[in-house]
Amino acid sequence: GGRPPPPSPVGPGGRGLAGRNRCTKAESGGLACFLPKMTPVTRQEVLGLYRKIFRIAKKWQSASGRTEETLQEKEYIKNEAKTLFRKNKHVTDPELIKQCIEECQARIEIGLHYNIPYPRPIHLPPMGLAHKQGRTLRHQEKLRKISKPIYLKSHDDVS
Repeated sequence: GGRPPPPSPVGPGGRGLAGRNRCTKAESGGLACFLPKMTPVTRQEVLGLYRKIFRIAKKWQSASGRTEETLQEKEYIKNEAKTLFRKNKHVTDPELIKQCIEECQARIEIGLHYNIPYPRPIHLPPMGLAHKQGRTLRHQEKLRKISKPIYLKSHDDVS
């Protein structure tokens, strides 16, 4: 017959095709299992950020220098990273992935600069954004959401 044989269920190294979607021991944080639909470059960038966060957490020292605070902040950094990366594991829209990467980078930079692992809050008065005559509170809420800095986009979803 002129038909090619069906694809073999055994992948490279005899591991089988199912082995491709499983985590390796080095990726046991779970993130690599969640990145099947990204381009290789984006996948590497996300994994790099994930590893960078855990390296930062490992070396983190609180501003006060107290051991108890340092341990709490290290734990917060790790838990926040795990929660947000797992929350966004099914994101496939390249634009949304880009926004998540930008938020992650911004939070890393701000955290390192101010030596505070928690997102810096913003303070807007309840009706402090300009609005046109006759607009409602819903419009204010929309303006507040739009004006939220990139490093706080996912903060309300998690905390």
